[in-house]
Amino acid sequence: MGVMIQIPTPLRRFTGELGEVEVEGATVAEALGNLTRRYPALQPHLYTENGALRSFVNVFLNDDDVRHMQREGTRVTAGDTLTIIPSIAGGCAVAAVDERDQGQELPGLSPEEIRQYSRHLIMPEVGLEGQRRLKAAKVLLIGAGGLGSPLGLYLAAAGVGTLGLVDFDVVDESNLHRQVLFSHGDVGRPKITAAVSRLQGINPYIRLVPHEVRLDSSNALELFAPYDVIVDGTDNFQTRYLVNDACVLAGKPNVYGSIFRFEGQVAIFWGARGPCYRCLFPEPPPPGLVPSCAEGGVLGVLPGIIGALQANEVIKLVIGAGDPLIGRLLLFDALKMKFRELRLRKDPACPICSEHPTQHELIDYDQFCGIAPPSQETAGAGAAASGDADNGFDITAAELKRWLDEGRPVTILDVRSPQEHAIAHIRGAKLIPLQDLPGRLGELDPAGVYAVHCHHGPRSTNAVELMQREGFGGARNVLGGLNAWSLEIDPSVPRY
Repeated sequence: MGVMIQIPTPLRRFTGELGEVEVEGATVAEALGNLTRRYPALQPHLYTENGALRSFVNVFLNDDDVRHMQREGTRVTAGDTLTIIPSIAGGCAVAAVDERDQGQELPGLSPEEIRQYSRHLIMPEVGLEGQRRLKAAKVLLIGAGGLGSPLGLYLAAAGVGTLGLVDFDVVDESNLHRQVLFSHGDVGRPKITAAVSRLQGINPYIRLVPHEVRLDSSNALELFAPYDVIVDGTDNFQTRYLVNDACVLAGKPNVYGSIFRFEGQVAIFWGARGPCYRCLFPEPPPPGLVPSCAEGGVLGVLPGIIGALQANEVIKLVIGAGDPLIGRLLLFDALKMKFRELRLRKDPACPICSEHPTQHELIDYDQFCGIAPPSQETAGAGAAASGDADNGFDITAAELKRWLDEGRPVTILDVRSPQEHAIAHIRGAKLIPLQDLPGRLGELDPAGVYAVHCHHGPRSTNAVELMQREGFGGARNVLGGLNAWSLEIDPSVPRY
């Protein structure tokens, strides 16, 4: 018997979809080395060119984080389990509102509220005082989507007195299989508007505060200031790091949740009382390396499970019951129907929450995560509107259509997954998934012209960067991907 290595869903495409791989090795480094020798495509996802474990990947030996141990020399024995935890986005019973409550009287409950919360009130762990704490609490939800839906529903029903919601998106049909706050009648409405209407119907005794804004470094601290608990229901790395850093600077607990396909994670990051998100993942992965839910999919019920667990942790923090997930990361695998808990350690060199931090203010998180600045995106959008964007890297859907109408010899290259290609594709497109592209460039003519697309653009951007580096000067990224083609050129191509 060797060492069993648990492979997370985003990396299973490199192991033939295996979730567990048994390897030999006397140390963590040897075991991981044998794994990457067996599956060479894993190497760049786990290690830098210098051979260091990537900062957005964590490895646990059984239940212990080995990042703060002597990783290369950490010994393993037969029967041990190594778990690879890439970024996707215990404590004592303490109430997050303790400090504010001192010297202040908690609000009372009306007869109507007593009837609504009666099943809480008869529980000794909640009782009248706990319910009054919930009424006094102010909780801010970042995102009203997949995770924000169950969070909003359960926290409103539980009687959180002030519930803030941050979102600036609109309801789309593709949201409805998992975002249970919304119905077909809400499609096209701002999520904030639809969410407030639904939640007010669930509990008319609470105060709902809509923040229809894009959260960024200029407004985060001001938005967070009135709230006791911040709940992260976001779906991108730049907002995850922004929420974490703002919570550390403001001294607020960050109730974290993330989902991807069949897997989810839950934790409480609270720099004042334990590790923060940066202690677990000091840096984000490069753009496009870790697929989003829009690219990899998500089981519709999974946000309900993870969001309900986050809501549970919020309620525990507010009423001061149980053991909150401070310093612990809860993993859930819906396919195996298994939970696993890993212990987290505070990073003594964390730039934001350590005793000697090097970062004292919020930064540009788009730049931190390697995202193109808004000015470039705006320029691309303006070019798309005019139908002319061939800047040597990008073209619009309209320009691609003109090329095809003119009979230009252009190959449409689809770098999405086979599952996505089966849902919808441009007629005649050649499918080479992004992860397979480096090994299949030999199938393509370097002198050819290629219109490369994915779903919305990030993967095709990475593909064109790779192709142009390898001498494919005629490779162009289709701005907006297949979604833009469906909206602007061919409505018969389904959107998803």
